Amino acid sequence: MDKIKNIVKSVSEIYAGEDITIEMLLVALLSGGHILIEDVPGIGKTTLIKGFAAVLGLEFKRIQFTPDLLPSDITGVTVYNPAKGVFEFKPGPLEANVILADEINRSSPKTQSSLLEAMQETQITIDGITRSLPTPFIVLATQNPVEYEGTFPLPEAQLDRFALKIRLGYPDKYKEMQILKRFGKNHGGDADITSVPTADIQRMLEEADNVRVEDSISEYIISIGRASREHKDISLGVSSRGILTLFKCAKALAYIRGRDYVIPDDVKDLGESVLSHRIILKPEARIHGKTANKTIKELLKDVAVPV
Repeated sequence: MDKIKNIVKSVSEIYAGEDITIEMLLVALLSGGHILIEDVPGIGKTTLIKGFAAVLGLEFKRIQFTPDLLPSDITGVTVYNPAKGVFEFKPGPLEANVILADEINRSSPKTQSSLLEAMQETQITIDGITRSLPTPFIVLATQNPVEYEGTFPLPEAQLDRFALKIRLGYPDKYKEMQILKRFGKNHGGDADITSVPTADIQRMLEEADNVRVEDSISEYIISIGRASREHKDISLGVSSRGILTLFKCAKALAYIRGRDYVIPDDVKDLGESVLSHRIILKPEARIHGKTANKTIKELLKDVAVPV
């Protein structure tokens, strides 16, 4: 579709990485999900997310997670205004469309959990008052897999709220040459950005939601989830939320690929990104070098594909 191609092209002029990464961000946005990006520093995570928000014309806010960050620093706080003699709500950075939760595993579990209601319900509750967040709303969180000192691992309940977990990887030689040419000057790298009209984004959300899923594909998705619960190397399989997320993401990916129906390849191509962070391997499997990604890849090969 021309709209999707134009978005991917525009973001790729800002972020010198693989187009599939930009498509995964669109999958999350169109399916109402969120993304956890786990990778080393300095490969363009922030540039990607800021560029994505700019091209779509969405409000962007960044939250730098640190050990001393409090839940109220994220959600907002009610303070007393002596001049007016009333309490006023001061909104936090969650009052935006695209949230970059940078190094999310640097803060305490209490602060991490303050995102749960926002991610699941698109709302926050402060002092007993519930406030709706802007739509669309997407959290793009980053964590560094190398520097484990001073980090707090994300609990399973929060990991399950992320629709996809992806890695960017190092760019190839051609892409790194583009980075040098584009950002090699102190004030270089700025690009003219034409934002997507809000009406177009709303239309894409509706069209992606209307993508057809045949019963055989739905059964295939359910079979994958149930197979994870019976797998010999997995102690905790995919939840019902995970199955539903795979269903929604497959619809979004089919739409991005220009179809109004889902095929098995859409499901298989998303399997690792959607499911790998939702399972827990048995200790003996980890001892033998098994990883969540490899296990999900094997599982996808074993589940019968509908004809």
